[in-house]
Amino acid sequence: MSGRIIVTGATGSMGAAAATSLACRGIPVLMACRNLEKAAAVRADILLRVPGADIEVRPLNLASMASVRSFAESVEPGSAVALFNNAGVISKGFCLTEDGFENTFSVNYFGPWLLTQLLLPKLPQDAHVVNMVSLTCRFVSLDEAILQPGEKEFSQLGTYARAKRALLSFSLELARRHPDLHVNLADPGIVASDMIDLGHWYDPLADVLFKPWCKSPQAGVRPALRALAEGTRTRYYVGGKSRDIPARYIDPSMDKRIWAETRRLLNL
Repeated sequence: MSGRIIVTGATGSMGAAAATSLACRGIPVLMACRNLEKAAAVRADILLRVPGADIEVRPLNLASMASVRSFAESVEPGSAVALFNNAGVISKGFCLTEDGFENTFSVNYFGPWLLTQLLLPKLPQDAHVVNMVSLTCRFVSLDEAILQPGEKEFSQLGTYARAKRALLSFSLELARRHPDLHVNLADPGIVASDMIDLGHWYDPLADVLFKPWCKSPQAGVRPALRALAEGTRTRYYVGGKSRDIPARYIDPSMDKRIWAETRRLLNL
């Protein structure tokens, strides 16, 4: 693939691994990051490894739809050929964003949904869109009500799983509405990253007993990098394989309803 790739959450462990890998292949990268100080450090590290790499940093906070719009407006038409919606969060507690969305859903779903829609007119007709989902999707169901969980419905992993399940639904409906796009899903598995530090008393114990058995960020991001590089459409990348979308996720009628409800909530 030739042309700039936008990587959201490029200061996180997998986002930084993705940006580094792409730069090593000579691919220009636009790092879309909330923390610009951390982004500058990641960029500097990449340039030490790959002098002359084309790495740009711009601010993007997926918990703010105003920030999403500002970032999208800053992207010049034709300047990018792919979008990797990598950023994610498992919120430690229930909180609402400035837009009235639950924070986990804003970062993992509403932000990527709006960002993708705003960037589509600026990307090639056959652009690549890779959305990072999660193995937790298989444990939750999908309906319009899950998009706005209340405090009583909130749980760290449950809300995260539902947000990723909604992102999966968006991906399938996006592929139906834009058949020329290369829309694919990437599941990293369980990765040893700060994201799985849930703020509980047993986190230090998990660091010792659990994290050593998890994938490295470099291994976790490989399915997404394969999805970006290959010419496939609507495939599920996990481990070293590309699969058909699992049948349990196929529900076009529900995908349409989730799409319509998302548009309503975003006031589109």
